[in-house]
Amino acid sequence: MQQPKVSVRSLYKIFGNNIAEAQKLLAQGLSKDEVFSKTGHVVGVNNVSFDVAPGDIYVLMGLSGSGKSTLIRLINRLVEPSSGSINIDGEDIAALPPHALVKWRRRRVAMVFQSFALMPHRSVLDNAAFGLEMAGTPRKAREERAMAVLSQVGLQTYAGKYPAQLSGGMQQRVGLARALAVDPDILLMDEAFSALDPLKRVEMQSLMLDLQREHRRTVIFVSHDLEEALRIGSRIGIMEGGNLVQEGTAHEIITRPANDYVRRFFKGVDTSRYLTAGDLLDPSLQGHTFSDHHRMSSRTPLPEAMKIVLGIEHPVGVFDETNRLLGGISARSLLQKIAQEARHV
Repeated sequence: MQQPKVSVRSLYKIFGNNIAEAQKLLAQGLSKDEVFSKTGHVVGVNNVSFDVAPGDIYVLMGLSGSGKSTLIRLINRLVEPSSGSINIDGEDIAALPPHALVKWRRRRVAMVFQSFALMPHRSVLDNAAFGLEMAGTPRKAREERAMAVLSQVGLQTYAGKYPAQLSGGMQQRVGLARALAVDPDILLMDEAFSALDPLKRVEMQSLMLDLQREHRRTVIFVSHDLEEALRIGSRIGIMEGGNLVQEGTAHEIITRPANDYVRRFFKGVDTSRYLTAGDLLDPSLQGHTFSDHHRMSSRTPLPEAMKIVLGIEHPVGVFDETNRLLGGISARSLLQKIAQEARHV
């Protein structure tokens, strides 16, 4: 089994002076609001554990105040954890002393913020090269590297411009270029595209996916937008009240939501495109015998399943990876399931 790039275990962040008392109440099952009422302490993150595989995009979702932005800042210790471990390539970042933490940040991790955080008095080139400058890279080398990443994000011709001369989408590209210039192992992105209009947002998502196919960095991405999470996420973690209430692939979360809070994220969202043949089984076909010519894998995506099922008159058998028959799909059951899932209202 592949070792995780990032492994978070029993991570807490409690804002206040008596952390032990707050943790004791949380262990007794009290909610974030109940702990605040009793102690005045704010629970940012409550006993969170998860893994991120190398090269994955792990999306943290949740409503405002759910703890997702606090959690991503704990990973590079912009916020100090109250307790727990943050292991990256086997090294516990939570235990690093300050001087080692600064060195680690400069070598291994970069962050992209919602607000762009560009320096208005610096050119696009100098903004993109800023992280390298802080790391002590000589001017010629850092400018060459900055131009290379500006080219990757399509801004090489704007190197001499200033942030005020760029659109919001272009400014966010500069922010991404600045993060990529240091060639980080891990890229942390906090609501990085949420300030952009819908078209620019999709454009930036596409750019990130293109860059990811080329370089396979490990990305932890905070979002409140389910469509964005479904599009870019290898895995998705959903937070509520400081707790990680569910994590999994888009398919797992859509087909097996943990609770009503998770289901509410799907309201008004077309999730049918994430269905596979295994989700479309017709209960009335249990015990049916299927022709060897009319069969498909349980992992067959919906569009392909539709072509197969709607192209013949007979039900189609669905088999798992061990060639075990799971059931069947008929044209009627397929269309009913699509109608049911297409829009959650």
